[in-house]
Amino acid sequence: MSNHRSVVINGDLGSGKSTVSVELASRLGLRRISVGDMYREMAQRRGMTALQLNLHAELDDAIDSAVDSLQTEIAQSGEQLIVDSRLAWFFFHEAFKVHLITEPNEAARRVLARPHSEVENYASLDEAKRNLHSRSESERMRFLTRYGADKYRLRNYDLVADSTRATPDQVVSAVQAAFEGRLGTDILRERPPLLLLDPMRIYPTREIDFADETLAQELADAAPEDLEPLTIGHSGQDYYVIDGHRRLSAAVQNGVHLVTGSLLAESEEPVTNRLSANDYFRTHVTSSVIEAWERVHRIELPVPAHNPAEVHAANQ
Repeated sequence: MSNHRSVVINGDLGSGKSTVSVELASRLGLRRISVGDMYREMAQRRGMTALQLNLHAELDDAIDSAVDSLQTEIAQSGEQLIVDSRLAWFFFHEAFKVHLITEPNEAARRVLARPHSEVENYASLDEAKRNLHSRSESERMRFLTRYGADKYRLRNYDLVADSTRATPDQVVSAVQAAFEGRLGTDILRERPPLLLLDPMRIYPTREIDFADETLAQELADAAPEDLEPLTIGHSGQDYYVIDGHRRLSAAVQNGVHLVTGSLLAESEEPVTNRLSANDYFRTHVTSSVIEAWERVHRIELPVPAHNPAEVHAANQ
């Protein structure tokens, strides 16, 4: 192992935090702590669902204070750990901070497939999706109000990994490679986060007329660490490519589950002198650009969550 930092892993329910943290702890030979398990036990003792406890915590500071004190104690202990927690990145200042993302429908399917409990029990996919969204927003607002910390801001993290289609082994291997200095070293040193994104969830920002099959063949067997990272923008929950369309196209053609990327800008950070990341997305990710990409690659991109109404309509 190249350093003695702890690894903290966060992400919403269904993103694979538990699976990834358990396997990573095993590979690195480190003790794992799950703050989520502690929180669920607290909800169960109070006869509440996890969502109910989240909402109650917005009114009762004692709940967050107890969990926060525990995380602070653990962080100050100096022990090298794997920590599964949606707020550990805020308390473990020197840790390697990993943020897992997943397409909302896939996250809901995973949670729905779990054994039912008194804490988490959903009757349908739609109900699971609604409740997961409510829990996430409740937590986000609580973290913003209490700490001024936005869990959706990617600059909080060293590594952002998409677990939508990637297997747990692929995600863990990539996290371990980045942690040990074998993947994305320059990005992690100069301007984190390193992005590991599902190419099927990255939007193009210009029209293309054909897929470059020659490049796809050349890159078919390339390892992630051998490929030049894409230049990525982030708006809301959406990711888009600014530079690297041909490499993204090759990844889609090859059925790749994860591509590396460097975050140029998110939210109101500037992409150009005139356009923020949000404005750039709205300007360049148009219905015609999406349709051309889908036609060439014979795929269907998810409906953008952060685009104008006309793009939503065009893709429904």
